[in-house]
This record gives sequence, C-alpha cells and structure tokens, in this order.
Amino acid sequence: MNAVRGRRALRSVCVVTAVGIVIAGCTDAQAPSPTSTRTASSAPASFDPLGGARPTEVTTGLETPWSIAFVGDTALVSERDSGRVLEVAPDGTTRTVATIAGISHGGEGGLLGLAVADDALYAYSTGEQGNRIQRFALSGAPGGLELGEPETILDGLASAGFHNGGRIAFGPDGMLYAGVGDAGSADRAQDLDSLSGKILRMTPEGDAPDDNPFPDSLVYSSGHRNVQGLAWAEDGTMFASEFGQNTWDELNIIEAGGDYGWPTVEGAGEDIRFIDPVQQWSPAEASPSGITVIDDVVYIANLRGSVLRAVPVAEPGSSTEYFSGAYGRFRAVTPAPDGSLWALTGNTNSQGTPRDGDDRIVRVDVGD
Repeated sequence: MNAVRGRRALRSVCVVTAVGIVIAGCTDAQAPSPTSTRTASSAPASFDPLGGARPTEVTTGLETPWSIAFVGDTALVSERDSGRVLEVAPDGTTRTVATIAGISHGGEGGLLGLAVADDALYAYSTGEQGNRIQRFALSGAPGGLELGEPETILDGLASAGFHNGGRIAFGPDGMLYAGVGDAGSADRAQDLDSLSGKILRMTPEGDAPDDNPFPDSLVYSSGHRNVQGLAWAEDGTMFASEFGQNTWDELNIIEAGGDYGWPTVEGAGEDIRFIDPVQQWSPAEASPSGITVIDDVVYIANLRGSVLRAVPVAEPGSSTEYFSGAYGRFRAVTPAPDGSLWALTGNTNSQGTPRDGDDRIVRVDVGD
C-alpha cells in the first residue's frame, strides 16, 4: 500500500474550553499544543437553529440503542447488546424486525451503526471474529418489514471491549463510509496496512473504489482513535466526530488521504504532517457520538456532555448547546423524512444512569 504522505500546511484551529454555553476560539496562527487554550468566541448571535423548539417523545423503553436509519418514512433502530433491529411505528410502538446472528456484545461492541440504500440495510456489528459490515435485503411494508439473509461485505476488523468505531453512512457519492476504532491498539491508526483507527470508503459491495487515496485500499483517512459520527454538508464537506483519550475530543473536516494525528497528536498539535480539528472539547464536556447535517448546521450528539450541540458549517469553530442534562447522554442524531431532527439517548448502557422511560428517541423541529 502506498504510504507516502504529503506535508500539509497548518489549518486554522478552534479550541473549546469547558465553560459557558457557546465555547470556541479560532486562530490562523500556529496551532496550539494539546495543553493550551484560546480565547473563547461564541457563535453568531443570530445562530439559533432550534429556536425555542421543545422536543417531543417518539418512543421510549429502548435497551442500549445505538443508531437510527430510515426506510422511507419508517425508522429502524439498532440495539447494541440485544442485537435487535427494531421498527418504530407512527404511534411510537416498536416491533422486532430481526435479531442479528452472531453478535458479541462485550463492552462497547455489539450491533452498532445502520445505513440504508437501494432496498438494503447495512449493519456494522461485532462478531466472534471481529467487527464486520453486513448487508441485508429489505422487504415488506411498514409494520411488517423483514430482513433477508446476511451478506458480509467486510469482516476481520479488529474488535475489543472499547474503541470499536461503528458508525456507517452513505456519502453523496454513493459510497459507504465506516468509522473504525483503533480497538485499543493506538499504533494501528498510523499503519496504512491496518484498517484500525481509520475512516474507510467502499462500494456498496465492500470493494475499494478506484479513486480512493491509497491504491487498492479501503482507507480514506487515518490517525483516528474512535470515530463515532460521519456526515456531509450540502457542499460535500465531510465532517467526523471523534472520541479523544484524556485531553481533547474532536470535530474534524475529513480530507481524502488525510492523517489526523492519533496517537502522536490528540486534538490540535504542532505537526504539519497532521490535520487539526476545527473544534475540540474536554472529554468530560463532550464525548461526541453521532452527527448529522441539516440546513448547513452540524448537529452533534454528546454522551458525557449530555447536550445536543449545533455547529454552523460556515463557522465550524463555534457552537451552541441545547437540552443540557435534560435527557442525559445523547448517542445519535438523524434527519427524519419530515425535516425534523431525531435524537437518540444512550443512558441504559454501563456508563449511563437510566431515567424512567429510557432509552428514548426525541423529535425536534429544526428552525429556518
């Protein structure tokens, strides 16, 4: 595999402190070290994409849910530990579409990300031989959706009790992208012969596209610790959220062939070989999981931070927080067919504190 890397100019860096509702600072000068901070600056006063919108509950009583994907107007939800794919009815009731076979759900592994394309459901899950991506034919009508037999399009991804990655999403180019964690072996993130600690890009059949940055490789970007969110703006800009270790969590703009520094750098560094995040937070204030983009706003589900964060695409170094502590940990966000935002909580796993009715999906109207 071609491991040659071009040297990159330092990007403008936005560093976020843990104080206040909107917390970000930007500079075009040399990037800060991971222990430094910058003067905080807020998002524009007019930036309030959710306005006074109040969430409404879509469904409750979910067990360790991880991802939402829509089949037409019908939502499917993955449950990490049970391996179930649930269908959510308009009245909020759920039914089990299928239980994915061979799930190994220790720690952070299990049934993770879902994506839908061309009458097929794609699922990222942890099996006994590692993480894998499987494709299932979708059939039936709402209220009676069914999955066909599994077709494994990628397997043998390293798995562990933590850092499994797991988010999958189809990009505007029709390719399937997957965030793969380092599975606790940080050095793999810098090894282009390993798929760990990477964002992968593949055809719907699991093959390496001819225009990937490294010939005959699924690797799209490297130097990641544990990517948990993938999304694209209308102009094609690709965003990814990433769990840091002890210092910085990250929001990155992803470039083909880019190296994001882990484990040499956590957060923004001073090494021109690596691409710095456009925004970063203390892990205690963030732990950013799923993300989505609606109307040029990046919405980020935060676990430890227990907030829904909104970031303007035009100024990705600034942000506004919503619903702080109101629903506990947010695991995933996705746009619904009616234009609203659906947010999935994650309080019923070993690191959360369940509340009555947890876990749940809440719906929020997105302002103009």
